Amino acid sequence: MIWFSILIILPLLALTYLGWHLWLLLPFSSAWKIGVIVLGVMCFLSIFLDFTGLLDRLPLPLARVLYNVGTSSLIVILYMVMLFAVLDVCTLLHLVPRQWLHANWPSCLVIFVGLFGLLLYGNIHYNNKVRVKLDLPTDKSLVSSRKIVMASDLHLGYHNTRRALARWVDMINAESPDIILIAGDIIDISVRPLIEENMAAEFRRLQAPVYACLGNHEYYGNLRSALKFYQDAGIHLLVDSVATIDSTLVVVGRDDHGNKTRKSLDELLAGVEDSTYVIVLDHKPYDLDQAERAGVDFQLSGHTHRGQVWPLSWVTDRLFECSWGSLQRGSTRYYVSSGLGIWGGKFRIGTQSEYVVAELK
Repeated sequence: MIWFSILIILPLLALTYLGWHLWLLLPFSSAWKIGVIVLGVMCFLSIFLDFTGLLDRLPLPLARVLYNVGTSSLIVILYMVMLFAVLDVCTLLHLVPRQWLHANWPSCLVIFVGLFGLLLYGNIHYNNKVRVKLDLPTDKSLVSSRKIVMASDLHLGYHNTRRALARWVDMINAESPDIILIAGDIIDISVRPLIEENMAAEFRRLQAPVYACLGNHEYYGNLRSALKFYQDAGIHLLVDSVATIDSTLVVVGRDDHGNKTRKSLDELLAGVEDSTYVIVLDHKPYDLDQAERAGVDFQLSGHTHRGQVWPLSWVTDRLFECSWGSLQRGSTRYYVSSGLGIWGGKFRIGTQSEYVVAELK
């Protein structure tokens, strides 16, 4: 309840602060200023159409526009609040003349061009998927070496469409993997756009078995529809269950951390021999010591997105023991992916969208 209150209060404070600055800065009449501020508030409020499920009642093209406008407005608000906060400090220190922030056309132009350029860079950077190479040597005997493509947080939906998924499928197939692992949040919130665009057909083009675990976003939407979609897509969904790849390799998929009654790793690994190489899919990188104590060889997680944009990456870096990248605890190795897709506005600033190509040998 406290976190929910914070998530409501902070945007309201930010909008009030930003609206006051725009009122001072814009060299327009009062009527035009009111129009600009009201439009901005409406853009922000459109984000709640997705959270309430109202987008599913609108035509798909309109729903996409409203989703992208609403979620992108969060990034715009974040950076404009940061900018005006810096300018206010500089004004107090007499480093910036006050008239720069009062009915000033040049200031408006500089801010608009700067913000547009930043968002353009962020979008281009998001669409540039980074290939991460990972070596997983082991002393355990394997039937054969394996090339594994790993990803997390595809967030397919109103913003990440079938066209984007088709590019990702081609990219993964080009690696000629033996196994594909996805650490949750394949679906953004609503399954509707995935069904209407028949995205299951794209997953069926993947040329290797796909194993995945649930994330928190599958629970935000219609879980039953999500499970049906994964079945149609040919995805082996592991919900507190174990998939035996061969006699020397197993993949364990844990239920989302939000399910407090999910099975422990000790329960899931009860029938697995110590000589077997164990890979765990666990969407949220909490309690990493559990995998170490259970003798897991490798764990793949996601969820954090590493904040998606700077400086939120600083926040996730402090919230999690590992919010992105590789980690080793004892003989257990971990990789926390910042995600192949993204939630909300498609911008990556100070973070990257990625997929992992691992060699298990």
